[in-house]
Amino acid sequence: MAELDWHRDRAVHPDLKLLDLAPESAGIDLAAVRRYRLGRVRAEMARRDIQALILSDSVNIRYATGTRNMQVFTSRNAPSRYLALTADRSILFEFTGAAHLAEGYDTVDEVRPAMMASYVAAGEDIAARERRWAAEMAALLRELCGRDPVVGLERLNAGTALALAAEGLRLVDAQAPVERARAIKSAEEVKCVVASLRATEAAMMEMREAIRPGITENELWSVLQRGVIARNADYCETRLLNSGERTNPWFQEAGTKVIGANELIALDADVVGCHGYYSDFSRTFHAGPDRPNGTQRTLYRTALEQVEHNMSIIRPGMSFRDYAERAWDIPEHYHAHRYYLSAHGCGMTGEYPYLYHRADFPDAGYDGVIEPGMTLCVESFIGEAAGGEGVKLEQQLLVTETGTELLSRFPFEEAFLRE
Repeated sequence: MAELDWHRDRAVHPDLKLLDLAPESAGIDLAAVRRYRLGRVRAEMARRDIQALILSDSVNIRYATGTRNMQVFTSRNAPSRYLALTADRSILFEFTGAAHLAEGYDTVDEVRPAMMASYVAAGEDIAARERRWAAEMAALLRELCGRDPVVGLERLNAGTALALAAEGLRLVDAQAPVERARAIKSAEEVKCVVASLRATEAAMMEMREAIRPGITENELWSVLQRGVIARNADYCETRLLNSGERTNPWFQEAGTKVIGANELIALDADVVGCHGYYSDFSRTFHAGPDRPNGTQRTLYRTALEQVEHNMSIIRPGMSFRDYAERAWDIPEHYHAHRYYLSAHGCGMTGEYPYLYHRADFPDAGYDGVIEPGMTLCVESFIGEAAGGEGVKLEQQLLVTETGTELLSRFPFEEAFLRE
Protein backbone atom coordinates (compact mmCIF):
# COMPACT_ATOMS: atom_id res chain seq x y z
CA MET A 1 0.00 0.00 0.00
CA ALA A 2 1.39 3.39 -1.00
CA GLU A 3 2.10 5.70 1.89
CA LEU A 4 -0.55 8.35 2.38
CA ASP A 5 0.62 11.95 2.09
CA TRP A 6 -1.80 13.58 4.49
CA HIS A 7 -1.22 17.13 3.27
CA ARG A 8 -1.31 16.28 -0.42
CA ASP A 9 -4.24 13.86 -0.27
CA ARG A 10 -6.48 15.55 2.27
CA ALA A 11 -8.13 17.63 -0.46
CA VAL A 12 -8.79 14.74 -2.85
CA HIS A 13 -9.86 11.96 -0.44
CA PRO A 14 -13.08 12.09 1.56
CA ASP A 15 -12.87 11.30 5.26
CA LEU A 16 -13.47 7.62 4.63
CA LYS A 17 -10.31 7.33 2.56
CA LEU A 18 -8.28 9.21 5.15
CA LEU A 19 -9.42 6.73 7.78
CA ASP A 20 -8.91 3.65 5.62
CA LEU A 21 -5.42 4.70 4.52
CA ALA A 22 -4.20 5.85 7.94
CA PRO A 23 -0.95 4.14 9.05
CA GLU A 24 -2.67 1.87 11.59
CA SER A 25 -5.01 0.60 8.85
CA ALA A 26 -2.32 -1.18 6.85
CA GLY A 27 -3.24 -4.80 6.26
CA ILE A 28 -6.86 -4.43 7.42
CA ASP A 29 -9.81 -4.65 5.02
CA LEU A 30 -11.93 -2.02 6.74
CA ALA A 31 -14.66 -2.20 4.11
CA ALA A 32 -15.05 -5.90 4.95
CA VAL A 33 -15.17 -5.02 8.67
CA ARG A 34 -18.01 -2.57 8.06
CA ARG A 35 -19.99 -4.99 5.89
CA TYR A 36 -19.56 -7.79 8.46
CA ARG A 37 -20.79 -5.63 11.33
CA LEU A 38 -23.82 -4.36 9.41
CA GLY A 39 -24.65 -7.94 8.46
CA ARG A 40 -24.40 -9.00 12.10
CA VAL A 41 -26.92 -6.35 13.17
CA ARG A 42 -29.37 -7.26 10.42
CA ALA A 43 -29.09 -10.95 11.23
CA GLU A 44 -29.95 -10.25 14.89
CA MET A 45 -32.88 -8.08 13.80
CA ALA A 46 -34.23 -10.90 11.65
CA ARG A 47 -33.72 -13.45 14.42
CA ARG A 48 -35.83 -11.31 16.78
CA ASP A 49 -38.44 -10.29 14.18
CA ILE A 50 -37.50 -6.61 14.40
CA GLN A 51 -38.18 -4.73 11.17
CA ALA A 52 -36.31 -1.50 12.00
CA LEU A 53 -33.86 -0.01 14.45
CA ILE A 54 -33.37 3.64 15.35
CA LEU A 55 -29.82 3.87 16.68
CA SER A 56 -28.76 7.03 18.50
CA ASP A 57 -25.79 5.73 20.49
CA SER A 58 -22.78 7.00 18.54
CA VAL A 59 -20.81 3.81 19.22
CA ASN A 60 -23.59 1.66 17.82
CA ILE A 61 -23.96 3.92 14.78
CA ARG A 62 -20.24 3.50 14.18
CA TYR A 63 -20.53 -0.27 14.62
CA ALA A 64 -23.35 -0.53 12.08
CA THR A 65 -21.97 1.91 9.49
CA GLY A 66 -18.35 2.81 10.28
CA THR A 67 -19.20 6.52 10.38
CA ARG A 68 -18.15 8.72 13.28
CA ASN A 69 -18.93 12.27 14.31
CA MET A 70 -18.56 13.90 17.73
CA GLN A 71 -19.25 10.61 19.54
CA VAL A 72 -19.48 11.94 23.09
CA PHE A 73 -21.49 15.05 22.16
CA THR A 74 -24.02 13.27 19.98
CA SER A 75 -24.58 10.49 22.50
CA ARG A 76 -25.36 13.04 25.21
CA ASN A 77 -27.53 15.22 22.95
CA ALA A 78 -29.80 12.54 21.51
CA PRO A 79 -31.42 12.59 19.10
CA SER A 80 -29.05 14.86 17.17
CA ARG A 81 -27.53 12.15 14.97
CA TYR A 82 -29.26 8.82 14.41
CA LEU A 83 -29.55 5.86 12.07
CA ALA A 84 -32.74 4.31 10.70
CA LEU A 85 -31.87 0.74 9.79
CA THR A 86 -34.06 -1.87 8.12
CA ALA A 87 -33.37 -5.17 6.38
CA ASP A 88 -32.41 -3.38 3.17
CA ARG A 89 -32.07 0.34 3.92
CA SER A 90 -29.59 2.32 6.00
CA ILE A 91 -30.48 6.00 6.35
CA LEU A 92 -28.14 8.14 8.42
CA PHE A 93 -29.59 11.34 9.85
CA GLU A 94 -26.40 13.35 10.28
CA PHE A 95 -25.74 16.37 12.46
CA THR A 96 -26.36 19.75 10.84
CA GLY A 97 -23.63 20.61 8.33
CA ALA A 98 -21.84 17.27 8.64
CA ALA A 99 -23.40 15.19 5.85
CA HIS A 100 -20.04 15.04 4.04
CA LEU A 101 -18.63 12.81 6.80
CA ALA A 102 -20.64 9.86 5.46
CA GLU A 103 -19.33 10.10 1.90
CA GLY A 104 -18.09 6.83 0.42
CA TYR A 105 -19.58 4.41 2.94
CA ASP A 106 -21.35 1.50 1.25
CA THR A 107 -23.01 0.82 4.62
CA VAL A 108 -25.01 4.05 4.28
CA ASP A 109 -27.63 4.22 1.51
CA GLU A 110 -28.73 7.79 2.15
CA VAL A 111 -27.81 10.77 4.33
CA ARG A 112 -30.45 13.20 5.56
CA PRO A 113 -30.23 16.14 7.97
CA ALA A 114 -31.05 15.24 11.57
CA MET A 115 -33.77 17.00 13.52
CA MET A 116 -32.48 17.84 17.01
CA ALA A 117 -35.36 16.91 19.29
CA SER A 118 -33.83 18.00 22.59
CA TYR A 119 -34.60 20.77 25.05
CA VAL A 120 -31.38 22.67 24.33
CA ALA A 121 -32.29 22.73 20.63
CA ALA A 122 -36.02 23.47 20.95
CA GLY A 123 -36.48 25.16 24.33
CA GLU A 124 -40.08 25.34 25.54
CA ASP A 125 -41.23 24.10 22.12
CA ILE A 126 -39.64 20.72 22.84
CA ALA A 127 -42.92 18.77 22.98
CA ALA A 128 -43.98 20.02 19.53
CA ARG A 129 -40.51 19.25 18.15
CA GLU A 130 -40.67 15.73 19.57
CA ARG A 131 -44.10 15.12 18.04
CA ARG A 132 -42.89 16.33 14.65
CA TRP A 133 -39.78 14.15 14.87
CA ALA A 134 -41.89 11.13 15.79
CA ALA A 135 -44.45 11.72 13.04
CA GLU A 136 -41.77 11.99 10.37
CA MET A 137 -39.90 8.93 11.63
CA ALA A 138 -43.07 6.85 11.87
CA ALA A 139 -44.03 7.79 8.32
CA LEU A 140 -40.57 6.81 7.06
CA LEU A 141 -40.57 3.45 8.83
CA ARG A 142 -44.06 2.59 7.57
CA GLU A 143 -42.94 3.49 4.05
CA LEU A 144 -39.92 1.19 4.39
CA CYS A 145 -41.40 -1.65 6.45
CA GLY A 146 -45.16 -1.65 6.09
CA ARG A 147 -48.09 -0.65 8.25
CA ASP A 148 -47.18 -2.15 11.63
CA PRO A 149 -43.41 -2.57 12.01
CA VAL A 150 -41.62 -3.66 15.18
CA VAL A 151 -39.06 -0.91 15.89
CA GLY A 152 -36.08 -1.11 18.24
CA LEU A 153 -35.15 2.06 20.14
CA GLU A 154 -32.20 3.14 22.29
CA ARG A 155 -31.07 6.19 24.29
CA LEU A 156 -33.65 8.73 23.15
CA ASN A 157 -34.98 11.33 25.56
CA ALA A 158 -38.23 10.26 27.20
CA GLY A 159 -40.48 12.70 25.35
CA THR A 160 -39.22 11.55 21.96
CA ALA A 161 -39.77 7.89 22.77
CA LEU A 162 -43.27 8.61 24.14
CA ALA A 163 -44.15 10.60 21.03
CA LEU A 164 -43.02 7.74 18.82
CA ALA A 165 -45.09 5.28 20.85
CA ALA A 166 -48.10 7.57 20.39
CA GLU A 167 -47.71 7.10 16.64
CA GLY A 168 -48.81 3.50 17.11
CA LEU A 169 -45.55 1.72 16.30
CA ARG A 170 -44.68 -1.46 18.18
CA LEU A 171 -41.56 -0.47 20.12
CA VAL A 172 -38.94 -2.77 21.64
CA ASP A 173 -35.50 -2.23 23.15
CA ALA A 174 -32.65 -2.19 20.62
CA GLN A 175 -30.00 -3.21 23.13
CA ALA A 176 -30.36 -6.97 22.71
CA PRO A 177 -29.87 -7.23 18.92
CA VAL A 178 -27.01 -4.73 18.85
CA GLU A 179 -25.14 -6.14 21.85
CA ARG A 180 -25.42 -9.70 20.56
CA ALA A 181 -24.25 -8.56 17.13
CA ARG A 182 -21.23 -6.79 18.58
CA ALA A 183 -20.21 -9.76 20.73
CA ILE A 184 -18.71 -11.89 17.92
CA LYS A 185 -15.72 -10.43 16.06
CA SER A 186 -14.57 -11.32 12.56
CA ALA A 187 -10.90 -12.00 11.84
CA GLU A 188 -10.56 -8.56 10.23
CA GLU A 189 -12.28 -6.97 13.21
CA VAL A 190 -9.76 -8.58 15.57
CA LYS A 191 -7.02 -6.86 13.57
CA CYS A 192 -8.65 -3.54 14.51
CA VAL A 193 -8.71 -4.58 18.18
CA VAL A 194 -5.02 -5.48 18.03
CA ALA A 195 -4.09 -2.21 16.29
CA SER A 196 -5.85 -0.27 19.04
CA LEU A 197 -4.10 -2.29 21.74
CA ARG A 198 -0.63 -1.84 20.26
CA ALA A 199 -1.11 1.93 20.03
CA THR A 200 -2.42 2.14 23.60
CA GLU A 201 0.42 -0.01 24.90
CA ALA A 202 2.96 2.33 23.30
CA ALA A 203 1.25 5.30 24.96
CA MET A 204 1.16 3.51 28.30
CA MET A 205 4.89 2.83 28.07
CA GLU A 206 5.43 6.57 27.65
CA MET A 207 3.29 7.14 30.72
CA ARG A 208 5.20 4.49 32.68
CA GLU A 209 8.47 6.25 31.88
CA ALA A 210 7.03 9.51 33.21
CA ILE A 211 6.28 8.06 36.66
CA ARG A 212 8.19 9.77 39.46
CA PRO A 213 7.40 10.97 42.97
CA GLY A 214 6.19 14.56 42.86
CA ILE A 215 4.09 14.36 39.70
CA THR A 216 0.32 14.65 40.16
CA GLU A 217 -2.13 11.96 39.10
CA ASN A 218 -3.62 14.34 36.53
CA GLU A 219 -0.22 15.14 35.04
CA LEU A 220 0.60 11.45 34.73
CA TRP A 221 -2.80 10.60 33.26
CA SER A 222 -2.36 13.37 30.68
CA VAL A 223 0.73 11.59 29.34
CA LEU A 224 -1.43 8.58 28.45
CA GLN A 225 -4.15 10.83 27.04
CA ARG A 226 -1.69 12.66 24.84
CA GLY A 227 -0.10 9.41 23.66
CA VAL A 228 -3.30 7.69 22.59
CA ILE A 229 -4.74 10.76 20.86
CA ALA A 230 -1.49 11.20 18.93
CA ARG A 231 -2.00 7.62 17.71
CA ASN A 232 -5.51 8.36 16.38
CA ALA A 233 -7.57 7.21 19.36
CA ASP A 234 -10.97 8.77 19.90
CA TYR A 235 -10.95 9.35 23.67
CA CYS A 236 -10.36 7.81 27.10
CA GLU A 237 -13.74 6.62 28.36
CA THR A 238 -12.73 6.90 32.04
CA ARG A 239 -9.94 8.55 34.03
CA LEU A 240 -9.17 5.70 36.39
CA LEU A 241 -5.66 6.46 37.57
CA ASN A 242 -4.93 6.77 41.27
CA SER A 243 -2.06 6.42 43.71
CA GLY A 244 -1.25 5.45 47.27
CA GLU A 245 -4.25 4.89 49.52
CA ARG A 246 -6.50 6.31 46.76
CA THR A 247 -5.97 2.98 44.99
CA ASN A 248 -8.28 1.29 47.50
CA PRO A 249 -11.21 1.08 47.07
CA TRP A 250 -11.19 1.16 43.28
CA PHE A 251 -13.01 3.66 41.02
CA GLN A 252 -11.31 6.79 42.34
CA GLU A 253 -10.56 9.05 39.39
CA ALA A 254 -7.33 10.88 38.68
CA GLY A 255 -7.04 14.10 40.64
CA THR A 256 -4.63 16.70 41.92
CA LYS A 257 -3.00 14.37 44.44
CA VAL A 258 0.80 14.39 44.30
CA ILE A 259 2.23 10.89 43.88
CA GLY A 260 4.45 10.07 46.84
CA ALA A 261 7.67 8.06 47.06
CA ASN A 262 7.21 4.28 46.85
CA GLU A 263 3.44 4.49 46.36
CA LEU A 264 1.44 2.22 44.09
CA ILE A 265 -0.12 3.73 40.96
CA ALA A 266 -3.08 1.81 39.54
CA LEU A 267 -4.54 2.41 36.07
CA ASP A 268 -7.33 1.07 33.86
CA ALA A 269 -6.68 2.12 30.24
CA ASP A 270 -10.31 2.29 28.99
CA VAL A 271 -9.17 3.82 25.69
CA VAL A 272 -11.50 4.03 22.71
CA GLY A 273 -8.61 3.72 20.31
CA CYS A 274 -7.98 3.69 16.57
CA HIS A 275 -10.83 2.30 14.44
CA GLY A 276 -13.06 2.96 17.46
CA TYR A 277 -11.98 -0.22 19.26
CA TYR A 278 -11.56 -0.46 23.01
CA SER A 279 -8.16 -1.05 24.59
CA ASP A 280 -9.07 -2.31 28.04
CA PHE A 281 -6.25 -3.59 30.22
CA SER A 282 -5.14 -2.58 33.71
CA ARG A 283 -1.74 -2.30 35.30
CA THR A 284 -0.31 -1.24 38.65
CA PHE A 285 3.08 0.47 38.92
CA HIS A 286 5.45 1.54 41.70
CA ALA A 287 6.63 5.11 42.08
CA GLY A 288 10.07 4.24 43.50
CA PRO A 289 12.81 5.01 44.30
CA ASP A 290 12.92 1.86 46.47
CA ARG A 291 11.63 -1.55 45.48
CA PRO A 292 8.05 -2.54 46.35
CA ASN A 293 7.57 -3.63 49.95
CA GLY A 294 6.27 -7.02 51.04
CA THR A 295 2.63 -5.94 51.31
CA GLN A 296 2.68 -4.39 47.85
CA ARG A 297 4.25 -7.52 46.34
CA THR A 298 1.64 -9.73 48.01
CA LEU A 299 -1.23 -7.63 46.66
CA TYR A 300 0.24 -7.67 43.16
CA ARG A 301 0.92 -11.40 43.09
CA THR A 302 -2.56 -12.15 44.41
CA ALA A 303 -4.18 -10.04 41.68
CA LEU A 304 -2.05 -11.72 39.04
CA GLU A 305 -3.00 -15.14 40.39
CA GLN A 306 -6.68 -14.28 40.02
CA VAL A 307 -6.28 -13.03 36.44
CA GLU A 308 -4.17 -15.98 35.32
CA HIS A 309 -6.45 -18.57 36.90
CA ASN A 310 -9.59 -17.10 35.35
CA MET A 311 -7.96 -16.78 31.94
CA SER A 312 -6.89 -20.42 32.13
CA ILE A 313 -10.42 -21.78 32.56
CA ILE A 314 -12.10 -19.87 29.70
CA ARG A 315 -13.10 -22.17 26.84
CA PRO A 316 -15.53 -21.88 23.92
CA GLY A 317 -18.81 -23.55 24.81
CA MET A 318 -18.45 -22.88 28.55
CA SER A 319 -21.59 -21.50 30.18
CA PHE A 320 -21.45 -18.26 32.16
CA ARG A 321 -22.68 -20.18 35.20
CA ASP A 322 -19.94 -22.80 34.84
CA TYR A 323 -17.34 -20.06 34.54
CA ALA A 324 -18.57 -18.48 37.77
CA GLU A 325 -18.41 -21.82 39.56
CA ARG A 326 -14.85 -22.52 38.43
CA ALA A 327 -13.48 -18.97 38.80
CA TRP A 328 -10.82 -18.04 41.36
CA ASP A 329 -12.07 -18.01 44.93
CA ILE A 330 -11.51 -14.53 46.38
CA PRO A 331 -10.07 -14.62 49.92
CA GLU A 332 -12.42 -13.22 52.56
CA HIS A 333 -10.23 -10.23 53.49
CA TYR A 334 -10.26 -9.04 49.84
CA HIS A 335 -13.87 -9.91 49.08
CA ALA A 336 -15.56 -6.68 50.17
CA HIS A 337 -13.48 -4.56 47.75
CA ARG A 338 -13.54 -7.05 44.85
CA TYR A 339 -14.02 -5.75 41.33
CA TYR A 340 -17.71 -5.92 40.50
CA LEU A 341 -17.11 -8.29 37.56
CA SER A 342 -14.88 -11.26 36.97
CA ALA A 343 -14.72 -10.64 33.20
CA HIS A 344 -16.63 -8.80 30.49
CA GLY A 345 -16.97 -8.53 26.74
CA CYS A 346 -14.96 -5.89 24.90
CA GLY A 347 -15.25 -4.47 21.41
CA MET A 348 -15.87 -0.83 20.62
CA THR A 349 -16.51 -0.38 24.36
CA GLY A 350 -17.16 -2.70 27.25
CA GLU A 351 -20.03 -4.91 26.13
CA TYR A 352 -21.94 -8.20 26.48
CA PRO A 353 -21.35 -10.52 28.20
CA TYR A 354 -20.76 -9.75 31.87
CA LEU A 355 -19.25 -12.70 33.75
CA TYR A 356 -19.80 -12.50 37.52
CA HIS A 357 -18.04 -13.87 40.55
CA ARG A 358 -19.52 -17.00 42.11
CA ALA A 359 -20.80 -15.09 45.15
CA ASP A 360 -22.53 -12.48 42.95
CA PHE A 361 -24.02 -14.84 40.39
CA PRO A 362 -27.29 -15.61 42.28
CA ASP A 363 -28.24 -11.93 42.48
CA ALA A 364 -26.59 -10.36 39.42
CA GLY A 365 -25.56 -13.13 37.06
CA TYR A 366 -27.27 -14.52 33.98
CA ASP A 367 -26.47 -17.56 31.91
CA GLY A 368 -25.20 -17.79 28.37
CA VAL A 369 -22.37 -19.37 26.43
CA ILE A 370 -18.79 -18.19 25.80
CA GLU A 371 -18.41 -18.30 22.01
CA PRO A 372 -15.50 -18.19 19.54
CA GLY A 373 -14.99 -14.64 18.32
CA MET A 374 -15.72 -13.02 21.67
CA THR A 375 -13.07 -10.72 23.05
CA LEU A 376 -13.08 -10.76 26.85
CA CYS A 377 -11.33 -8.75 29.56
CA VAL A 378 -10.44 -10.66 32.73
CA GLU A 379 -10.38 -8.38 35.78
CA SER A 380 -8.90 -8.28 39.25
CA PHE A 381 -8.83 -5.74 42.03
CA ILE A 382 -7.15 -6.79 45.27
CA GLY A 383 -7.32 -4.54 48.30
CA GLU A 384 -8.02 -5.05 51.99
CA ALA A 385 -11.43 -3.98 53.27
CA ALA A 386 -9.63 -2.34 56.19
CA GLY A 387 -7.82 0.04 53.83
CA GLY A 388 -4.29 0.55 52.58
CA GLU A 389 -3.24 0.29 48.96
CA GLY A 390 -4.78 -1.90 46.25
CA VAL A 391 -3.72 -3.48 42.95
CA LYS A 392 -5.69 -3.45 39.67
CA LEU A 393 -4.74 -5.88 36.88
CA GLU A 394 -6.63 -6.88 33.72
CA GLN A 395 -5.93 -8.74 30.50
CA GLN A 396 -7.74 -8.71 27.14
CA LEU A 397 -8.07 -11.96 25.20
CA LEU A 398 -9.78 -13.53 22.19
CA VAL A 399 -11.87 -16.69 22.43
CA THR A 400 -10.86 -19.01 19.60
CA GLU A 401 -12.33 -22.27 18.31
CA THR A 402 -10.06 -24.25 20.64
CA GLY A 403 -9.25 -21.96 23.57
CA THR A 404 -8.05 -18.40 23.98
CA GLU A 405 -5.41 -16.06 22.58
CA LEU A 406 -3.90 -13.29 24.69
CA LEU A 407 -4.27 -9.93 22.95
CA SER A 408 -2.86 -7.46 25.51
CA ARG A 409 0.93 -7.63 25.65
CA PHE A 410 1.94 -4.85 28.01
CA PRO A 411 4.35 -6.49 30.50
CA PHE A 412 3.72 -7.02 34.17
CA GLU A 413 6.12 -5.42 36.64
CA GLU A 414 9.05 -7.70 37.49
CA ALA A 415 9.80 -5.69 40.64
CA PHE A 416 6.61 -7.08 42.22
CA LEU A 417 7.37 -10.66 41.22
CA ARG A 418 10.97 -10.93 42.46
CA GLU A 419 11.66 -12.02 46.03
